[in-house]
Amino acid sequence: MTSRSSAYLHAAASGVLLALSFPRFGHPSIAWVALVPLLVALPRSPSLMRAFLLGLATGLVYFAGTLYWITRVMAVYGGMPAWVAMLVNAALIAYLALYPAIFALVVRRLFSMYGPLALLASPLVWVATELGRTHLFTGFPWVLLGYSQTTVLPVAQLASVFGVYGLSALVAGTSASIALVVERSAASSRRLVIRRGGRLVQARPALIAIGVVLAVAAWGGARIGRGALTRAGEGVRIGIVQGNVAQEQKTNGALAPAIFQNYLRMTREAAAQGARLVVWPESSAPFMFEEDTLAADQVRALARETGAALLFGSDEIERGEAGDRYYNSAFLVRPDGTTGGVYRKIHLVPFGEYVPARTLFFFAAPLVETISDFAPGTRAVLLPLGQHPISTAICYEIVYPDLVRQFVRGGSELLTTITNDAWFGPTSAPYQHFAQASMRAIEEGRYLVRSANTGISGIVDPYGRVLVQTPIFEPAVRVGEVRLLTSATVYSRIGDVFAYASALATAVLLVASRRRVQYGHADR
Repeated sequence: MTSRSSAYLHAAASGVLLALSFPRFGHPSIAWVALVPLLVALPRSPSLMRAFLLGLATGLVYFAGTLYWITRVMAVYGGMPAWVAMLVNAALIAYLALYPAIFALVVRRLFSMYGPLALLASPLVWVATELGRTHLFTGFPWVLLGYSQTTVLPVAQLASVFGVYGLSALVAGTSASIALVVERSAASSRRLVIRRGGRLVQARPALIAIGVVLAVAAWGGARIGRGALTRAGEGVRIGIVQGNVAQEQKTNGALAPAIFQNYLRMTREAAAQGARLVVWPESSAPFMFEEDTLAADQVRALARETGAALLFGSDEIERGEAGDRYYNSAFLVRPDGTTGGVYRKIHLVPFGEYVPARTLFFFAAPLVETISDFAPGTRAVLLPLGQHPISTAICYEIVYPDLVRQFVRGGSELLTTITNDAWFGPTSAPYQHFAQASMRAIEEGRYLVRSANTGISGIVDPYGRVLVQTPIFEPAVRVGEVRLLTSATVYSRIGDVFAYASALATAVLLVASRRRVQYGHADR
């Protein structure tokens, strides 16, 4: 086997391991070694271009394995021919693969300048590329490496300090330390020198990494054990309604009355179990709340009848002289039947709620024609639950850490998220989405309530423990207790400082490397 083919096999192996680090088919333990094959291959790469291509290969496998479900969404619900849907999905995967490619290029450059110890900077470089993926071109921060640890609760508590990016760095750092051990061992073998105690010295980076992980886990376990957040604040019972309405049924006007009556019935069931707030999914109302007076009156009457506040998703129209603007909105109706507040979705889904550069994506015409152009909201509006401000994120907004942090900084005492995951079908996507939503609870030190049309719906406590969880594609009513909290985590105070510091450190190392003598062979 040639050196080149071996290197690409290493890169592909990292892609497979990364994909297998996430639900539904993976396991979080795999993430800790996922980058090792790529990092081992990079020092032996003869050029920066080769390193870039190796990282690209890793990224292509990584995102193909975690985002395969997008093809189904576009083919089944976008009206695209299967081959066009595959082409569009492939374009997205290729774009996202550029970030691991840039990671590999930068690490290879640093290695050529600083030697093997440069591998220890790779966690910072990885976080810098994840930060870029979150913000560039509207951003798509899906399956960030740190999300792989959402269910490893003692370790996941690190997110309350450094956010999901801190977890990404911790996980990538373990791979980097192992790769450094491998590189040092290979160098010793080439020199045919193994001093007494040398193997222990060579293994020191991995031992230190293991020690750091254990220390984080011990601290996280103690934080969960204290459970201070589960005893603070005022308790309130929350109801979740999961209507389980298939996407094709949502657009069938003949079924709208039955769907609506079912939501009313399920809401009464939740209220009968003591729910003071009942949460419906995104776009759950089969009508525009402010436009259909008869249906809106029934919702308001239901709130007065049950004495419960209602939070639900509905499209909204803002009429103006320049034309009508449509919003994907969330309405909160108070127990007295009045409208308490409206939140308009800020982060819209490209090719889901609007089409950027329509002329450029002419080949996606069937999808373009089925999408209504929504306008983005402009403010992180809070909604009143009695005297307590709460917030909601609509659909994939919940994967944006800084947006949810804006709600908490504004005073939100409870996180909610409403979504329609019917688009995803029985794929990995609903499980990935739920895990990423759960991370926000840990970061912000807030209870999180999630209502999803076809699931997964649930309640997550401030430590990431899932208190209530529904299966997918089953109607469900669940009621559980949350607490309205006001304390702030370190992360809610400082935000993504760690991520930006990682990007700055990466830039400084690259600039400084221009003044250093190269280590090993030249870059080409």
